Amino acid sequence: MKSKGTTPPSRVPNPSGPPLGPESRPLSDVQKSRDTRRVPINKVGVKDISYPIVVMDKLKKVQHTVARVNMYVDLPHQFKGTHMSRFVEILNSYREQIALDKMEIMLEEMKLKLGASSAHLEIEFPYFIEKRAPVSGARSLMEYTCAFRASMNDVFDFLLEVRVPLTSLCPCSKELSRYGAHNQRSVMTVQVRYRQFLWIEDLIALIETCGSSPVYSLLKRQDEKFVTEQAFENPRFVEDMVREATLRLTADENISWFSVEAENFESIHNHSAYAAVERDKR
Repeated sequence: MKSKGTTPPSRVPNPSGPPLGPESRPLSDVQKSRDTRRVPINKVGVKDISYPIVVMDKLKKVQHTVARVNMYVDLPHQFKGTHMSRFVEILNSYREQIALDKMEIMLEEMKLKLGASSAHLEIEFPYFIEKRAPVSGARSLMEYTCAFRASMNDVFDFLLEVRVPLTSLCPCSKELSRYGAHNQRSVMTVQVRYRQFLWIEDLIALIETCGSSPVYSLLKRQDEKFVTEQAFENPRFVEDMVREATLRLTADENISWFSVEAENFESIHNHSAYAAVERDKR
């Protein structure tokens, strides 16, 4: 039998608030607990978040698309972990305002809220450009994979990346064969730093001149004849493609640094052909 005037220990009232049950006890901040291994981490964070963003469009002012987002900060050696939820909170606070002009602000906020000295933000997205077939003029949307890659230490650094599909026709095959030449789908991946604003469309247009022929999503018969013959008259090794891109990017005074990669998905070999160039013009 319970004595009158006594309260069970689990029901003893909290002088400053409601009773403290197991569910009401303060939660430990495990991430901030001390780590003794003395190993700092360069990048820690979250990857592959699907999120809506807004990209500036040369013809339509803006284009809404859905990106895959990666967010990282550095972690000093004395802390066990970082607070992963804070990355998503920062991302969510910008909602559909996520755009190029917000990246520097977001990086500063990541550093502040996560107590970091460096922050990194990678936003990869499909971008659509309306293209006309070369002869018929048939209109269609062409998809390109693009990315914004930004980091913040003491200063803000930004890279624009585009991946441009092309056709390449083998010069060696054309020289050796009596009936034609083998060609293949190619992809050129280009990253640039620039001094003034650079349109995605302009960078893609520059790179599309570096292969044997551009790629289209819609071609009529007369267009197919045109691009096939264009490729045949304009054979390119993978080496030719990166050299052509290097000349064009070097000549553009707005571009201060670039890297260019070309990969040919060979049609008669069990491998890809690859070449790359990087130049710092600063």
